[in-house]
Amino acid sequence: MNWSTLYEMQQQLDQYIEETHNLPKAANVKEKTLALLVELGELANETRCFKFWSLKGPSDRETILEEYVDGLHFLLSIGLDLEMRYQPQPLESYDQLTTGFLGTYAAIDAFQQSQDLPSYQAMFTSFLRLGQTLGFEEKGIMNAYYAKNEVNYQRQEEGY
Repeated sequence: MNWSTLYEMQQQLDQYIEETHNLPKAANVKEKTLALLVELGELANETRCFKFWSLKGPSDRETILEEYVDGLHFLLSIGLDLEMRYQPQPLESYDQLTTGFLGTYAAIDAFQQSQDLPSYQAMFTSFLRLGQTLGFEEKGIMNAYYAKNEVNYQRQEEGY
């Protein structure tokens, strides 16, 4: 994964949003962390992995991937605000999606408590492991990120 490119693209989007909304730089880490939690919940809802009471299956793969990259946008943005970067490492899938979601929620909560580089790394790693468990590959994630990045600019221009 070309993390430098993704961080650069996210930095440009963040700067555009900050200028458009007259926001101080890096003033929204708590809000972005909450947004990441919300996006993770939306992702879980689309997979329906926890809905043991329902016979309805998950949303289509494209919808699930789009929700996934929504979370990736916030992970990158948080790193930029705190001048932290994800350092790639070998990943193992979670044994179950539910375990992956719970682990990622816990990692985000731990990050919120300390906001240091090890907790950022752990949060990012957990999120990537979740993506791997969902069966997403690097190229698909990158392409979905590029597409959603364009949508995010368009939304800003339309007063989203």
